[in-house]
This record gives sequence, structure tokens and C-alpha cells, in this order.
Amino acid sequence: MRATLRDHPGELEKLRRIDNPDLHRFVSWAVDLLSPERVFVATDSEEDVEYIRKRALESGEEKPLATPGHTVHFDGYYDQARDKERTAILVDEGEDLGPYIRTKERREAVEEIVELMRGASRGKELYICFFVLGPPRSVFTIPALQITDSSYVAHSDFILYRRGYEEFVRQGPRARFMKFLHSAGELDERKTSRNIDKRRIYIDLKEECVYSVNTQYGGNTIGLKKLAFRLTIKRAVDEGWLSEHMALFRVGKMDGVYLTGAYPSMCGKTSTAMNPFESVVGDDLSFIRNVDGVARAVNVEKGVFGIIQGVNQDDDPLIWEVLHDPVEIIFSNVLISGGRPYWSGMGTEIPDEGENHSGKWWRGKKDEAGVEIPPSHKNARFTVDLIHFRNLDRQGLESREGVEVGGFVFGGRDKDTWPPVRESLSWEHGVITMGASLESETTAATLGKEGVRQFNPMAILDFLSVPLGEYLRNYLRFGRELKRPPKIFAVNYFLKDSEGRWLNQKLDKVVWLRWMAARVKDLVDAVKTPIGYLPLHKDLREIFMEFLGKKYSREDYCVQFTIRVPELLQKIERIERIYSSLPNIPGELFRELEEERGRLEEARERWGDYISPFNFC
Repeated sequence: MRATLRDHPGELEKLRRIDNPDLHRFVSWAVDLLSPERVFVATDSEEDVEYIRKRALESGEEKPLATPGHTVHFDGYYDQARDKERTAILVDEGEDLGPYIRTKERREAVEEIVELMRGASRGKELYICFFVLGPPRSVFTIPALQITDSSYVAHSDFILYRRGYEEFVRQGPRARFMKFLHSAGELDERKTSRNIDKRRIYIDLKEECVYSVNTQYGGNTIGLKKLAFRLTIKRAVDEGWLSEHMALFRVGKMDGVYLTGAYPSMCGKTSTAMNPFESVVGDDLSFIRNVDGVARAVNVEKGVFGIIQGVNQDDDPLIWEVLHDPVEIIFSNVLISGGRPYWSGMGTEIPDEGENHSGKWWRGKKDEAGVEIPPSHKNARFTVDLIHFRNLDRQGLESREGVEVGGFVFGGRDKDTWPPVRESLSWEHGVITMGASLESETTAATLGKEGVRQFNPMAILDFLSVPLGEYLRNYLRFGRELKRPPKIFAVNYFLKDSEGRWLNQKLDKVVWLRWMAARVKDLVDAVKTPIGYLPLHKDLREIFMEFLGKKYSREDYCVQFTIRVPELLQKIERIERIYSSLPNIPGELFRELEEERGRLEEARERWGDYISPFNFC
């Protein structure tokens, strides 16, 4: 049986409240293409959201757990992460976005995915849902339409994003909205996507539309997350603002300093945003605009789609607390035993059997390739509303004007080059030598060789949708047009000594954050060095004692903040080599790198290869 909107007069009436012909045309086309059995239009009402929660359980895409509000969802065994090989930005013939962006010719790609989606929702219910990226009724607001035949995807959307039906009604024909069309395709007996070989995720920048089919994993299907991110990066560059892969958090009390932070995976982004001393606004994506000459930011989302592996009570007390509260949480691809979720690295004993993404699981179980299957997938997730975190800065989250950004923070995984924290000499110096030069070393948790430095400017390379040179040019211009651009900082939580021992402890990041906030407020001085401003020992010593109750010696300070000239010069060479191979890179990039090289070489002539920070005092 095939439904049309006319078969659902109540749902059609909900759509008619929105005076937007483009919306009506797209929805009608999508319903006709996917051919569902039923159609449900979700407004902002709690009744409609509850209906989707109920359907997620009835459809079998989620199962209830022992704790009230907790459910679990399993993706297919081979559908556990973003599919980079089958994800593409659609371009016109001859259009080149550079070597870091996978593209596909638009006409060919649209024809392909339309055929894959034709009739893909037969026998299923189609959910038409309305959201906004950023807070509603704001300069930051971007309306977004998600159409999906997965109740799990729709449920996740309502946890992660602000409801937007009334905003669509309010904006009417003026709404410039983004469109996300998804079908999980044919499902197997476990209610997971069957035809993974026909999985496709295509992003059309011109139409601001994303198509996704034959997949359920959130990164491929929850349109408003990293799929929308490609669209908003393009819109931001066109309009002169920033859409960034950045956490947003407040350091200090209500009169504290707001910082944004960009970190590649496994580099401390979540632990920074969720550290127990500060207040979180968002853990992943930020919009940053010039509002009357001031950089102001909002969290694009209102929830967390977080990696759960390694979350434990000692290192992540705030997350741990929420995960054990009776609140609405979707666990995905964890181990379930006795109605409770378990995951690798949680710090408690894990049962010897249960159910996980592979089906019935027991310790020692192997897949068809002979690889032992862990209790939970390394990319297992939890989906929860930020409102449940006791360190939430609710005022910052809900601010329509956005919060004033005092500083940008860039952090990578680096064992031997960057000091734990430093401040740039200028906006341009920070954008180029900290953001655009960001690298991160691979870990044992990733495929391939451990310790390889991966280039990842602004931690955005996987999501870039415009040429890198164009993206950097917009970044430089954005800061120059502000009355007082935010300070730019670089952090490194992973510095080691010559014998491979960590020079920093996990909570030391609290000290670096407090120093950054003090610099933004002009409360402390700093040491000017060839690579930027470094903290004074006396200031760090006071912060360590006040917040962590630790003594911080001159010796610790000296070894951590030594200027490592050979390694820094090697890094400049690596970064120059990469950018020299790319077209249309701003000339400022090469000038900033050359000027830093000159300062380092001059310092080396005076003090040698490894320079104590006390030499600059």
C-alpha cells in the first residue's frame, strides 16, 4: 500500500499551516519518491514527539532498558561509522574543491540516489520533522527539514535539536531552509539496514539538500549534525561568518569568559568542555558571527551525540552521572546485559555475554574475518539532551544574541613540539600557526600506524565543503572586521619527556583554561617568545594550588614550556610543504610561517636548540 499526503488529512493540515510553496513541493516530491505506507508530520507539540518515541520502540529500532527513559539502538555490524568513501559533495562539471574534499558530479549523483531511494520506504512510516540550527528567532537561526523513515533518526533529532515547526510557520515563504532526506532502506530481522553496499550520502551545496540511503548510523543519517555542517560551512563562507567544529564553554562564574575549542578526535575536546570546574554551552558545533563588531557564538545543537568508549566515573564524572540518571537517553552499539548498558573502558566489570551490534555476544566471539568482537563498538554512542548536565550554562545555551567569545582554542595530540598552552601574537598569527597548522598524532585506537602526524586544520578537514584557501581567507577576514578579535590559544595535553612519560596530568587542562580566561580579562602578564605568549611561572603556580591543590615547581614549568626549536622548525616545514601544493592559499599564511621561522632561528643562535622559558623573562 502506498500513501500520499491526501490520505492523511490531519497531517496535511499541519503542513498547510506553513505558507511555503518550496516546502510543499519538496515534501510532496519526497513522499511520492519514497512511497511510504503512512506519513506523520511532527509539530513542536509534546504529543507528536511522544508519538515518535513510542514508534521507535514499536518498530523495533530501539529497545527499552531497565532504567526508565533509557533505550538502546543497534546499527548493522558494518554500519558503525561515517562512510567517507560513499559520502560526496555534489558539484557541477569542472568544479574543483581541492584534494581534501570528495566530490561527485551533481546530475549523475542525483540521478543515482533518486533511483536508490525510489520506493525505499514501502511498508514503513515516513516522518516529516521541523527543526532549527541555533536558537529560534535569532540572527543565527537556520530552519531545517528532516524527512526520514527511521523512527530512531527522528527520535535522535528531537533530543539533539531545537524544535522548529513554529519557526517555519512564523517565517512562512521567507524561510531559507536546509533539507535532509533519508531512508534506512530494506531492513533485516534486527531492524538494521540490509543493503549496505548501496549506502550513499550525497550533499548538494547548491540546493542545500542532503540525501542519505541504506544506512542508519547517526553520522550518516541524522541530517542536522555533520551533514548539515557541510552546508553551513559553505553558507558561512559565502556570508562572512564562521561555522566551526568547536565546543563552546564558560570558564568561571556567570561573569566568566566564553571560549570556543577545536580539537581533532581523541584530543580532549569533550573532556575540556565537560570538565567539572567550568560550564558547558555545547560540545561539538558552533556558529560564530560578527554582531556589532563583537564575535558572538551559539551552540548549533541542544544535545550530545557522544562517543561512550572510555567514559568512566573518575575521568568523566559529569557524563557518568547523566548516563546513570533516569532521563531520556539512546545508547547505541553498546553491550546490553540484564537490561543495562556496558561499554569498553567504563572502569567496571563487563559481563561475559549479552547482546551488542553483532547480535548475541559472548566473550571471545569472532566475526567472519576472525576478528574478536569487543563488548561495545569503539564508536558506540549516547544521545542525550544537554539540559540533564548539572554544569550546563542554560542562559548561554538559550541566548538568541549568542555569547561573546573571549578566545578560540586549538588543540592537537603532540608528544614533542607544542607547549601545554600559549597565546598567539595576533589574530593572523593564531589563525595560521595554531588553527591552520593543527596536527594530531594517531593513537592505538585508530587504524594504521600509531604516532603518525595527521594534518587537520581547525579540526575541520573531514567536513570541509569549500576549498581550504577560501575557508582560511574567510577566517582571516572575519577577525580583521571585529572591533576586538578574540584571543587565540593553542593547547597540547599530550606532551611527553624523552622517556615517553606524560608531562601533563588530565586535570591540568583546568589550569590552562583558567590562565586563558585571565589573559582575556587582562589579569595576568605573559612571556613573549618566538611562538607566542607563554604563562609566567608564578601565575600557573597560584592557579595549580587554588584549583587542584598541587604544587607546581620551576622545574616542571621549565620542562613543559621549553621552546623546542628543532621540532618547531620541522613542523613549519611540514605545514609549508602541504600548503605549497594547494591552490589559492592566502599569502598571509606563508608570511606568518616565515616570520615565525625567523624568530626561532634568531633565538636558536642566541640560546641553542632547547630554550628555557626563563630566558625570555
